[in-house]
Amino acid sequence: MVFDFLKGEFIDVISWLDDTRDTMVWRFDRRGQAIKMGAKLTVREGQAAVFIHEGQLADVFGPGLYMLETNNMPIMTTLQHWDHGFQSPFKSEVYFVNTTRFNDQKWGTKNPIMARDPEFGPVRLRAFGTYSMRVTDPGKFMTEIVGTDGEFTADEISFQVRNIIVQSASQVLAKSGIPVLDMAANLADLGKIIANAIAPQVGEYGLSIPEFYIENISLPEEVEKALDKRTSMGVVGDLNRYMQYNAAESLSQPGSAMGSAMGAGMGMGMGASMAQNMGPWGAQPGAAAAPPPPPPPPPAAKVWHLAVDGSTSGPFGEGDLAKAAAEGRLTRATMVWTAGQDGWKMAAETELARLLDQVPPPPPTP
Repeated sequence: MVFDFLKGEFIDVISWLDDTRDTMVWRFDRRGQAIKMGAKLTVREGQAAVFIHEGQLADVFGPGLYMLETNNMPIMTTLQHWDHGFQSPFKSEVYFVNTTRFNDQKWGTKNPIMARDPEFGPVRLRAFGTYSMRVTDPGKFMTEIVGTDGEFTADEISFQVRNIIVQSASQVLAKSGIPVLDMAANLADLGKIIANAIAPQVGEYGLSIPEFYIENISLPEEVEKALDKRTSMGVVGDLNRYMQYNAAESLSQPGSAMGSAMGAGMGMGMGASMAQNMGPWGAQPGAAAAPPPPPPPPPAAKVWHLAVDGSTSGPFGEGDLAKAAAEGRLTRATMVWTAGQDGWKMAAETELARLLDQVPPPPPTP
C-alpha cells in the first residue's frame, strides 16, 4: 500500500497537446508531484520542453521521446549533483514552448511618419501590414520574456514586437529617398529592409520574424484629395475641348437644365442670324442693300525712345525724329528703342536709317 501511494505521487509521463492557436508557452501542471527519474517526456513537432530548476534554466529538449535520465539531462545532473550516483525523484518546473509560426500578426504606425519627398517636399506617411513570428531560442525566450508565467500567449509579446517594427519602419521610410508615388512599387524591398533591421532586436528575445509584409503606405486624406484632383486634370487634358465635349453631351439630353439653357441660347442665336439676313423691317434679302462695313482703323504710328549720355527721352514720332536728324541730334550712332525691339540698338541698324539717309551732308568749306 505504501509503495502504491508513493508511486502515485510520482509523474511518469510529461507531454502537452495544444488545442489553442495563440499559446506560446504552457507550464506543465504537476500539482506538487515530483518527477520520477526515468519518466517519459514527449515533445511533439513544433514544440520544445524547457526545465527550470530552482529558478535556473536547466535542460532544453527538442521534438522527440525521452527517458529522463542523467545521461540526457546534463545541466540538471550538475545542479542536483547526480554525477555522484545519487538518483531520486526531483521537483522541477517544465514549460512547453510552441515553436511554430504565429501568423497574421498586425502592425501599423499610430502616428504619422515625417519624410522628405523629392517631389512634394515634407509629407506625413502612415503604414501598416502583417508579420509572422516564431520562437527560435526557447531558453532565451523563457528567461528574457516569459519568466514564471504559467500560460503565455502571443498577444503578450506582440505589442513589444510592434513597437520595434514601427520604430524601424519609421527610420527606413524617412531615409529611403523613394518618392511617395513610387513607394507602392517598392513595398517588397522596403519590407525586406525593415525585416533585416528588426532581426537583431527580436533575436535578443529568442524570436525571429520569418515573414514581414507592408500592405499599404498612405498619405493624409487632404493630400490624397489634392492628388486626385491633379490626376483628374491630367486625364482631362485640353480643358477647352473637355468643356466643348460636356456641352455637346448636354445638348443630347433635352431634359437637363444645361440642355434647355443651351437650346434657348442657340434659338436666340439662330433668330439673330435670320434677322441679319432679312432686310430692314423684316424685308426679304435684296429689298434694301446693307451698308458696307466701315474701313479698318489705320495702324498706330510707331514711336521711339532715344538714349543720350546715360539718359533716355521720348517717345518721339517719325516727324520729330526727322527734325532731330536734320539738326544733328539724331545720328547713326544714337541708341534707339521702340516697342517690340530686342533691346537698344544704333539708329543705323533700325528702320530709322532711311531718315538719316535723307539728311544732307555738311556744307562744303570755302
